[in-house]
Amino acid sequence: MSADPSPTLEDVARVAGVSRATVSRVINQTRNVAPEIQEVVRRAVEATGYVPNRAARSLVTRRSEAVGVVVAGTDLSDSLNAGQFLTDPFFGRLLTGIIGALKPRGIFPALMLAENAADDLAITAYFKQGNADGALLISTYPDERLPAMLADVGRPSVRFARPASPGPVSYVDLAHRAGGRMAADHLASIGRRRPVAITGPMEIPAAQERQAGYEEGWARHGCPFVPVSEGGFTYDSGERAMKELLDRAPDLDAVFAASDLMAQGAIHALGDHGRRVPEDVAVVGFDDSAPARLSRPGITTIRQPLEEMAAEMVRLLLDRLDDPSPDPTSVIFDPVLVLRESA
Repeated sequence: MSADPSPTLEDVARVAGVSRATVSRVINQTRNVAPEIQEVVRRAVEATGYVPNRAARSLVTRRSEAVGVVVAGTDLSDSLNAGQFLTDPFFGRLLTGIIGALKPRGIFPALMLAENAADDLAITAYFKQGNADGALLISTYPDERLPAMLADVGRPSVRFARPASPGPVSYVDLAHRAGGRMAADHLASIGRRRPVAITGPMEIPAAQERQAGYEEGWARHGCPFVPVSEGGFTYDSGERAMKELLDRAPDLDAVFAASDLMAQGAIHALGDHGRRVPEDVAVVGFDDSAPARLSRPGITTIRQPLEEMAAEMVRLLLDRLDDPSPDPTSVIFDPVLVLRESA
């Protein structure tokens, strides 16, 4: 016995009680259709199990129905760095949010890694050939050239994090300075008076803003100087920086680490030096990632809603693909203090 034939547009139209042309317009999003009709067609698609022919749809819409997810500024030249990237909670949460937001639209992400100028050219050529409709650019570094290169070949992009200088590209970011102030205010509120800080790489605007907010917060609480050691947003760098700060400021009683991984490393170093957390030293991290929840003690942290920020990047890009006319925009999320045992 032969298998049942796949459902067709005509089958969907019959179930929905509309014309084949109306079904085509809803599926291909080529014209405005009343919302109530769109909903009827969507229910009919679900009822019939109809799956659009992607090749045919692309001919109508002139879109590939794919989006490039470009991770820039990450050195993956050896397997160690590649492994760290693949397991990094920051990138993992962003990619989870992106995939979750794209899936309901039937759009596939293509992951691309940009480590150097040659990669930038290859990625630009990929977009120029029509393999993806637009780009979600994930980079914490400010000097990315890819948005302008993609704009030159007619492909819109939305980037994670504010660029160093204004340009015609939409972006999503966090109010990092407010998060740093929040950390200082909380530590001061629990009676700490000898603060230190472990920053992220200071060429990154987010790291600069978090530290500036922390220092501003402590200045308002009568502490004009905060000893600082620079880390690299990794566990090992947090451990190293904490040991350095213990040598320079042995009477410290409060630590703000600009990422949860660094906070986790700092807690390890404090334990090695016989300091109890939070009894002797209170620790606040940043991100509210898995290390903050799984660490013992759990890490009080400043939440960065990465999944929601990623979904907003997707929304901005898809809106731009549907209507290229609006000017670029920015969306800034607010940080939230999440209390756990470390402070």
